Amino acid sequence: MGEIATKFASQTDEVKNLFLGKRAESNLKAGNCKKYYQILTNFDFISLKIQYPRFGVEALIRDYALIYDPEVLENLEQDEKLDSEQIKILKLIQDALRLSAHVLNQDQTQLVEQLWGRLQSFPQPEIQQILKDAAQTKNENIWLRPVTASLTTPGGNLRRTLIGHNKSVKAVALTPDGKKAVSGSNDNTLKLWDLDTGREICTLIGHNNSVKAIAITPDGKKVLSGSNDNTLKLWDLDTETEIYTLTYTFTGHNNSVKAVAMTPDGQKAISGSDDKNLKLWDLETKREIYTFIGHKDSVKAVAMTPDGKKAISGSNDNTLKMWDLDTEKEIYILTYTFIGHKNPINAVAITPDGKIAISGSVDKNLKLWDLEARREVYTLTGHKDSINSVAITPDGKTGLSCSDDNTLKLWDLKLGREIYT
Repeated sequence: MGEIATKFASQTDEVKNLFLGKRAESNLKAGNCKKYYQILTNFDFISLKIQYPRFGVEALIRDYALIYDPEVLENLEQDEKLDSEQIKILKLIQDALRLSAHVLNQDQTQLVEQLWGRLQSFPQPEIQQILKDAAQTKNENIWLRPVTASLTTPGGNLRRTLIGHNKSVKAVALTPDGKKAVSGSNDNTLKLWDLDTGREICTLIGHNNSVKAIAITPDGKKVLSGSNDNTLKLWDLDTETEIYTLTYTFTGHNNSVKAVAMTPDGQKAISGSDDKNLKLWDLETKREIYTFIGHKDSVKAVAMTPDGKKAISGSNDNTLKMWDLDTEKEIYILTYTFIGHKNPINAVAITPDGKIAISGSVDKNLKLWDLEARREVYTLTGHKDSINSVAITPDGKTGLSCSDDNTLKLWDLKLGREIYT
């Protein structure tokens, strides 16, 4: 037990709450950055705050974030601020804790193992001292200590892991403000997540089979889900309740719903199904507007143009079809004979300007399409297995794909090349 832990043990609950809750913050705001830094590189403080019921790992992560707070920085004199190396060290510790949060939220006693598994490869004296102090708490116990970093280390692309589903996760969507996400799973549920804290906000229960598709309304207040139970359900994220169900008895799909997209105004949605059809829905009147017939196999992907007037669908018949939602007609088809994919299409996305689409297929390739010229621009190769999902950044310059080869790849859509895996 270190000095801080020894003194802490003899204090009243009021003093303990004040010390753990305000010690780091008060020193930083008072301009005592040296003390702030010492506190947050002290294993005793880290351990005590994580294990204390009132706080936990998320409260500790916020302590490290204070150094980036503009209001705090404005009040610090230049000679009071931490140097770049100190900031780097705090960031490494913070990232290591964030990567470990899904474990520590369930079992705080795993702190030592998590730190050893993530920080061993960093030579900074402060980090090595944290590991040394952490190891000393295990001296009286037998424990397996890895000789090299055995867990994902801080500084990479992974920021946090969200756990809660008990079966495969099949769909995910972000709220427009980027602060929350909704996931759908083979456990028949949807979950709403706080991406800042990694906390599960709520579980939406109602489907009686796997949830395969999700779309969130533009205001971020509702989510539409499609399921293998052949239904679509609209949910209210504020009240955490189901609003209504669109089912076959309500003229809907008579097979699994595998894809869904929403118009920019949130008033209409289009769904694709294993029944080979797409259906356009009026979400205000809860009625089916039209059924689009043309695919010869399951519809696995659908995306809406930014103006909400057209939709593009991808199917197990290896084709992409563009549909006019106003005239309710097929506009054109992109097929293998038109250069395109030679295997089922699992994913499609459209750039924000509505001019370009990117599709992903079981043939392991992504294809970029000029929707005005109705032609393939180029093929992106690199994945070693089926591509399951694609997304495009808001500026339309970058694409992201995920695959059964267990990788995600980031692509430069202007240059037609992979940025990184």
